[in-house]
Amino acid sequence: MSQEHLCVSLVPLFNHLDQDDQKKIHALVNHRIVDKGEQIFTPDGEEQLVIVARGNMKVYQLSSNGKEQVLRVVEPGGYEGENQLFGVRNDVLFGEALETTEVCILKQQDFSDLLLKYPQLSLKLLEINAAKSVRTEQQTQFLMMEKVEERLATYLLDLAKATGKNAFDLPMKMKELALFLGTTPETLSRKFKLLEKEQLIRREKRHVVLLDPDGLEDL
Repeated sequence: MSQEHLCVSLVPLFNHLDQDDQKKIHALVNHRIVDKGEQIFTPDGEEQLVIVARGNMKVYQLSSNGKEQVLRVVEPGGYEGENQLFGVRNDVLFGEALETTEVCILKQQDFSDLLLKYPQLSLKLLEINAAKSVRTEQQTQFLMMEKVEERLATYLLDLAKATGKNAFDLPMKMKELALFLGTTPETLSRKFKLLEKEQLIRREKRHVVLLDPDGLEDL
């Protein structure tokens, strides 16, 4: 895959179009390299679609006491900001690079012009947003679970389903995963050790192997 078409060809919203159309869309995209910890977008910022080409971007909001709540981690091929392109103001969401990250940015007016030219994008966007809503509901279910080990087991099983494998790398670091699951890094570390002690998983840094998926289900 060439560097020129990296962003457009990675994104399900655009990669079903033929190559000539992808080239036209690519011409509208601005590339940025963002350092770890740098904010990519903030509340009340410019309306734009942010596509992650390389690296990872966490999307979070702040609670009333200023505590971060991570909502999702956007990996290469994912994007954020589609609601703002339709005029919905972003009052609460922040986007921050978890590592050196390459993003491609599409402005609201350019995106509006694309929807007029390619009406099939509207249907694709609805489809992708529906899947995104399901993931948001899943996180809400995590936070409703009383025990942290239940949240962690459910998260690991979901990752296994998403990757189609029982061995995978965690997309988030411990701090971000702890925030995502509504706990502290210390508690999360203890729960990982608990699952390892019960021989349900094996973990080495961010690499996890599910040894007993049925046992995790029982949790």
